[in-house]
This record gives sequence, structure tokens and C-alpha cells, in this order.
Amino acid sequence: MGFYNDRVAPYLIALAMRQRNLAEYRRRLVPTAHGRVLEIGIGSGLNLPFYGAAVEHIFGLDPSSQLLAMAERRVRRMHGKVTLIEGAAEAIPLEDGAVDTVVMTWTLCSVAAPSAVLCEIRRVLNPGGDLLFIEHGASPDLNVAKWQDRLTPFWKHISGGCHLNRDAALLLTSAGFNVRELRRGYMRGPRPFTFMSEGRARPR
Repeated sequence: MGFYNDRVAPYLIALAMRQRNLAEYRRRLVPTAHGRVLEIGIGSGLNLPFYGAAVEHIFGLDPSSQLLAMAERRVRRMHGKVTLIEGAAEAIPLEDGAVDTVVMTWTLCSVAAPSAVLCEIRRVLNPGGDLLFIEHGASPDLNVAKWQDRLTPFWKHISGGCHLNRDAALLLTSAGFNVRELRRGYMRGPRPFTFMSEGRARPR
């Protein structure tokens, strides 16, 4: 699976994340970022056009060199406002309290150790900063949740490690965040893949 995960999956992920249905989520959330921003899982840079004037600088972290190469074209349009960093979110190469906002969109589902990632986010986020998130994951509908559990072992192998059955709000709370805003519901599409959680959280 090494060749597939390194060479094929990044292009499939980039294609999937260009869905029109996702743009409305980006449009609601990303413009509320401010100050120095860390985007976890920046991928091919699809969030970049949605950042507003309140952003001073964006650090874009992603483990995939292929996805970061795709992001370069969008970064050039930002006139030096973006620094791309190749690396894992379990070990963020920034100092404590370095950023005012963390943006995480459809990322927590695929990281290897979500608790470690959230711990690192708490470390680099200043005490009054915001974590803005959009995630898909565990449905409250028991029948849908059963299908998510059945599909996840197969799905994660073809989708870059994506888990369909992670509960973003529960993970955030367990990692010491207060979820201050939360909107949940199904996006258009097959329900095991489309239960969305979006909102804002702060470290307790």
C-alpha cells in the first residue's frame, strides 16, 4: 500500500475535496479565522481563497509532499502570506502559543493519533485562541453508525486513513477543549459518509 498511499491517494483526496457541497462549509467557517493561523492538513490548499483580511499569516501543515506541491499554485497568489510545512500534526514544528487560530477541515478523521494531534493543537494555540473545525464522522443514527463501523476497516485503506466513525465533538471534549459552537447534520450524499460537525472550540 506504500505506493498507493504515497502516490495515488493524494490525488484522489484532492479530487474528492473539490466537491461543490463542501464549499459552503468552507465559506461559513474559514473567513472567521484571524491573526496567525495554523491550518492542519492544508492538503492542496482549497481553503486558501476563503481566508479574510484579519489573517496575518498562515502556516499550512500536511504530511503529503504531493498535496503540498498542489497547494503551491494557490500559495503564490497569497503574496508571501503562507508558509507550507511538510510534517505530521502529532509533532507540530511551532512554538507554544504561536498561533491565534487553528483551522482543521476534514482532517481529524484521518490522523493516526487524534488525541496526540489535539494535544499538540492545544500547545501551539494561544490561551484565548480558537480551533475552527469541520469534520465528518460518527452519526447519532444507530443504523448509520453500524454501517460506519462496518465500512471503516476497508474505507481507511483506500482513503488515506479516513475513519468514518470518529466523533469529533467527543474527541475535542476529551482532549480538553470547550466546544463553544457546534452545528451537526447530514450533507447531501450517502449517510455513512456525510454526517458533518462544524464549529469552534477553545482550550479549557
